[in-house]
Amino acid sequence: MAHLRSRRSGRRLALAVPVALSLTATLGFLPGTAAAAPAAAAAAVTADGPELAYVVNTRTDHHTIGSVKRAVAEAGGSVVYAYDRIGVLVVHSANPSFAREIRAVRGVQSAGATRTAPLTASGTTDEGAVQKLSAGQAAETARSAAPGQEPYEADQWDLRAIGADRAARTDPGSRRVTVAVIDTGVDDTHPDLAPNFSASQSANCVGGKADTSEGAWRPYDPAEDYHGTHVAGEIAAARNGIGVAGVAPGVKVSAIKVSDPDDGLFYPENVVCAFVFAADHGVEITNNSYYVDPWLYNCLDDPDQRAIVDAVNRAQLYAQKKGTLNVAAAGNSAQDLASHALLDDTSPDDSTPVPRTIDPHECFDVPNQLPGVVTVSAVGVDNDKSYYSSYGNGVVDVAAPGGDRIYQIPDTPSQNGRILSTLPGNTYGFLQGTSMASPHAAGVAALLKSAHPRATPAQLQALLKAQADNPGCPAVYDQDGDGTAEAVCEGGRRANGFYGHGVVNALKAVE
Repeated sequence: MAHLRSRRSGRRLALAVPVALSLTATLGFLPGTAAAAPAAAAAAVTADGPELAYVVNTRTDHHTIGSVKRAVAEAGGSVVYAYDRIGVLVVHSANPSFAREIRAVRGVQSAGATRTAPLTASGTTDEGAVQKLSAGQAAETARSAAPGQEPYEADQWDLRAIGADRAARTDPGSRRVTVAVIDTGVDDTHPDLAPNFSASQSANCVGGKADTSEGAWRPYDPAEDYHGTHVAGEIAAARNGIGVAGVAPGVKVSAIKVSDPDDGLFYPENVVCAFVFAADHGVEITNNSYYVDPWLYNCLDDPDQRAIVDAVNRAQLYAQKKGTLNVAAAGNSAQDLASHALLDDTSPDDSTPVPRTIDPHECFDVPNQLPGVVTVSAVGVDNDKSYYSSYGNGVVDVAAPGGDRIYQIPDTPSQNGRILSTLPGNTYGFLQGTSMASPHAAGVAALLKSAHPRATPAQLQALLKAQADNPGCPAVYDQDGDGTAEAVCEGGRRANGFYGHGVVNALKAVE
């Protein structure tokens, strides 16, 4: 992902959860001694009490929620929105002691600040800046289009790599299936997206409360907030003789905007809102090409970070129980998420980062390491792991085309190893990252859901893994040829750290 897993221009507990399994119990982990950075959050709160945002997680009975709401007010907080069904309150407070005071309230199971800097007036997982399709490239690509192809499909090596071009002739997907793009917003006026866009399942969740007014889901600044539109096109750009095609061109796509307008970050309360909104509006699949800010890894021994994991986990488990499969990018840090020690030198990303060494078994990349979420790594045209893609045996579920501009160059008109898709303003461009891999997997999941409409999220995930093609671990992963392995793949043909259960296959999904 570069953090979306790159910024706007290309970034990146034993929890007592009555409505869902505790994350610790689900994953088999216990709170450990991971190095967290609570001092960074504390330092951001000055004596004059800047306003911060918090999540307060409680039991879900009406009596408890009511008493906690009263306690929030008594502690100097205001409830922005209450997700009673999962026991999550989104709160603003200028009381420097708010978190400490509210944690002591009966019925509160975890609570913490969702950022380390005061509220003013995001992160994603693409790697590098967008490269727009030039007029010359567009003309050359269109001349290379074969009969039956979309005008720019000759540059879409990724569709051919997973058989999506052939799958579309058999089954392009059902309009009864919707994939929600939780991201920077989607330009639904784009001619490749308009035919498949579902406005009734779209919203702006920034601030933690859904705004469904017309166009609220669109990007703030089309020049900067292109990420969500690119992702949407990869999933469901229509086969309509215009531009490009998506993996599942017959399904619907919606937009749930969660990126902050000031810094582009994806704060926890926004993501909680997005998962609940998707679940309550009949979305079958969500795509999550980002990590929840401001922490790349949320450590359970830090009360603020623990509360973030708790709140987002409750929301995504709620979505699963309502029938929604959540698909997420593995990240663009080229890190082994199954190791026992990783350097996190980017958190918190909303103020001053404090380098720390964390154990990813105890400090979680959210949402991709949450239980039941499909975690997707990236490959290039040669089906090798992309140089930037994070990985991890037992963490990655499947792999999908995300692009590789350095080591895996396709024989296409533009010879661009990135992924070509839609951009705001009726334009097109190339991006790479696990941000691009995740929507390919989400598109294949949509095809599977179309063929198996009664499949539960767990069954859908099993089907996604079963149809994947696993190339197995390479003998040596040395892409630059310097004699030193850049990463070590662990596991076998059935499942391994680079590819999980394999690279998704759209054609197998519809056969």
